Amino acid sequence: MKQIIQSTSGAAPIGPYSRAVKAGNMVYFSGTIALTESGELIQDSIEAETTQVMENIKSLLSDAGLGFEHVVKTSIFLSDMAHFGQVNEVYARYFSGDYPARETVAVAGLPKAANVEISIIAFVG
Repeated sequence: MKQIIQSTSGAAPIGPYSRAVKAGNMVYFSGTIALTESGELIQDSIEAETTQVMENIKSLLSDAGLGFEHVVKTSIFLSDMAHFGQVNEVYARYFSGDYPARETVAVAGLPKAANVEISIIAFVG
């Protein structure tokens, strides 16, 4: 049985999808871009954009009663692989050493012309 995780923090979804769905002991989170609660896309720098993405993820995890220590898998989508190093630096600040499995891929485009999108899967247990 699946359960939709309701979230009141952050920007509303920009399409017909749920931000997070719990199925068994797993929670699947939709991709997150650097939208603020007002719907503004942060793009001052790749570091600022990635920080906003990670803060959005932090809020979503909190709404689900979880933290970064529960994340078992991440997927990072970049508009340009040249951003890889800066994204890694910001991303690493949110984990305490037991890093989740991950892939990072460059894509042709992201919603709202974002430069980075991250989705996660977390374990509840």
